This record gives sequence, C-alpha cells and structure tokens, in this order.
Amino acid sequence: MVQQLTPRRALSRRRLLGSGAAVAAATLAGPLAAAPRRKPNIVVILCDDLGYGDLGVFGSRLIRTPNIDRLAREGARLTDFYAAANVCTPSRAGLLTGRYPIRMGLAHEVIQAGDTSRGLPQSEVTIAEALRPEYATALVGKWHLGHVAPWWPPTSQGFDVFFGLPYSHDMKPIGLFTSGPGVELTREDVDMARLTERFFDRGLAFVEDQQAKPFLLMLALTAPHLPLVPHPDHKGHSPAAAYGDVVEEVDAGVGRLLAKLKALGLDRDTLVILTSDNGPWFDGSAGPLRDRKGGAGWDGGYRVPFVARYPAVIPAGLTSDAIAMNIDLLPTFLALAGQAPPAVELDGRDLTRVLTTRRAPSPHDELILFNNEQVAAIRTQRWKLVGRSYYRHLDLPLDRLGWTGLFDVQADPSESYNLAAAHPDVLADMKARMQRAQAKFEPMGVAKAAAAPAAR
Repeated sequence: MVQQLTPRRALSRRRLLGSGAAVAAATLAGPLAAAPRRKPNIVVILCDDLGYGDLGVFGSRLIRTPNIDRLAREGARLTDFYAAANVCTPSRAGLLTGRYPIRMGLAHEVIQAGDTSRGLPQSEVTIAEALRPEYATALVGKWHLGHVAPWWPPTSQGFDVFFGLPYSHDMKPIGLFTSGPGVELTREDVDMARLTERFFDRGLAFVEDQQAKPFLLMLALTAPHLPLVPHPDHKGHSPAAAYGDVVEEVDAGVGRLLAKLKALGLDRDTLVILTSDNGPWFDGSAGPLRDRKGGAGWDGGYRVPFVARYPAVIPAGLTSDAIAMNIDLLPTFLALAGQAPPAVELDGRDLTRVLTTRRAPSPHDELILFNNEQVAAIRTQRWKLVGRSYYRHLDLPLDRLGWTGLFDVQADPSESYNLAAAHPDVLADMKARMQRAQAKFEPMGVAKAAAAPAAR
C-alpha cells in the first residue's frame, strides 16, 4: 500500500545549490540581454505517452490541437527534442534533475506499484529545489519516482504543493493524493473521466494563488496513457477515437491555462512548455519516426514533441532542429531565472540561445539514448548510431547479429536506410562515441543494481 510521509528532508541539502543570483551575464547574452529581467513564471505540461505525430503542429491530421498549435505559433517548436528514456520513470528522473537517469539508479524500466525499493534519491537536486526559495513550486499530476518514504510524496523533493497520483493510472492500488502547507498527506478516490480536468483545475488554482511571486508549475498529466477514459464533454468528438478525445481535452486545458494567464496579467512573463515523457504506447502516432514507447534505440521511443511560449523572450514562430533533451530543462530554467546551477555534474545544457535565436546551434555535441542500463544509440546533429534493439523479443546488441546501423536522421528521420558502408569515417567516429559512453555510464548501472536493496 502507499505509505504516508516522513517529514521533509533537512535544509542543509541546499548546500548543493549555487548562490542564486550568480549566473554570469554571458549566459543571458544576445536576445535575452534586452529582455525584461523579471524572473519568469514556468509551467511545464508533461503529457504521458504523447506521440511525436499527435499534434497538429507536428503533422497530425486527425487530432485537433489549436491551443497547443498556438503555443508553437507564438513561440518555439523544437523538432529534434528527446526524452531522457523510452519509458516513464527514468525519463521523469532525467527531466527533474538535468542528469541521465542511469546516474541515480533509475534507468531500469518503470517503478511498479509493488516495488518499494526504488525512488528518486534525496541526494539529487530537482528543478523545484534548485528554484526555491525564490519560486513557489507545485507538482500536479503523476509522480512515478517512488511511492513510499523517503521518496514520496513530491513535497519531500522540493515541491510546496502536490496533487496527483503516485504512479501510472493503470496501476493498483490507485488514489488521488494531496500534500502541502498544513496538509501532511490525504487521499481520495479517482474519477478517471475527470482526472485531466481536475489536474488543470488545481494547476490553475495554484497559478492564481501564487500570481504575486514567480512560480513553477509541473502539470504532469496522465493523458494520453492507457486506459483511455475521455471526459464526457469530449467523448466521441475526435476522428482519432478515444485517444484523440483525450488529447483534444489536453488541448482544451492548455486553452484554459492561456486564458487564465492572460486574465491575471501573467501572459507575457510566463514560459509555457508542452512535451511528452516518451513516445506513444499502443495508441497514438510516432509520425515519421521508427518504433514507439519502450523500443530500444529507434527515435519513436525517445523523440517527442516540444513547444515553448514565452512572449517576453521567445520570438514567435521559431522552429529549430537543434538536438536537445528534457535534461536541458533544469539548466535552462535556472539561466532564465538568473540562478546558478547546482553543484553537481549536469548532463543537460542551457537552451536559451536555441529558444531565442533562429538557427542557433545545439549546445550538445551528442545525446546518449539508453535502454535500461545499456547505451542504445548515439545522436549527433546529423547522424545516429543504433547499437541496441529488439530481435524476436530479445534485447541484443545489433553488432552481435553482424549488423551496425548508421543513419542520416536529418535526411531520413524514419531511420530506414543504413549508411554504415557508405560512410566508414563517420561510422568510426560514432562507434568511438558509443564506446566512450558505454565505458563512462554502463558501469554506473551495474554498480547501482548491485547496491540496490531487495524489494520488500
């Protein structure tokens, strides 16, 4: 059963955080230099299993998403944005910490309801912890980073307010929990058809309550993860069936959020981001990408939609193919807020120039894609080396099968045509990158697995 929480960890942990206002002026050079220096409000709408091809602005012809499309039209769209993993728990760990999830022992699959042995380590610094105390912080929606103490609830990990679920809504037992000032932890039953509505309701209430100071709102929705239970007001409306109904309800919630920000006078100074924790599961569309959620190596499991709107800073209509990942959100938010990064080794990079300057290069030379504790692929701006995938339900390194996959993903986003033989110099470089990544990171996975306590 889900347990109630022990008190919040000691504030001495804040020694890991830098002195808030010490970010160098060079970080905010270029378009940001002339921008208003009010600290931005930040809203991250993290969808669950939303596919690359499920939004109008990313090519969907069946699912209508006018409000999300508006975010892109009035802000930025990143076409080559990756989740930190091909499944939920590690992806969320990477997003919140700015670090590859293998560093924290969370690379292996998702945390199941019966698994009480794992969670986001308290030694990790979350986005919420990094922004406090200057920011009010809330997590509304799904946590899935440990559902017993000391990892639960999220108020033990830097969030002032939590309203949501401990893990995916297809897991049992399930309940809707509240934790925050004056509330240790309370539980209520879940009305699946109204869950997305409840999440937006609580998120908008938080925005209204905290309008006088900067705030961070993580809206970690359960939609469109299975099971699909559309709201009565949206049921049967989408040409994409129940999946489309659920995504279109999310879009309606985005419209409500934008209207609330406008009514409160917060519209110009609020960064709103919408993305997904991984590719689509059984339903949904990966667009032109190969494979889907859980698939090893191929982009369909990792590459996700990303749109960002911040009228004071991000120019309207910016589209970038610079490679980026959700581990970049923490350093980006801190740069925008004028705060120093935590004193830990980050894998993420600041995306402010990518989001504010057309044709700005990626801050990454490469991105590493993991499947559990193994390096599955390496992505550079043009090339992708796939080294691990599934064959007859077995997870095998492809070179053990006598095959190496090198793809020009800019010309061939579906990763259909293997160019390994045509570009031996590129192949050698990409193999060297993979070997370095394996040598650096895979032993971390082995060490964490050996040190992990047995499941209770």
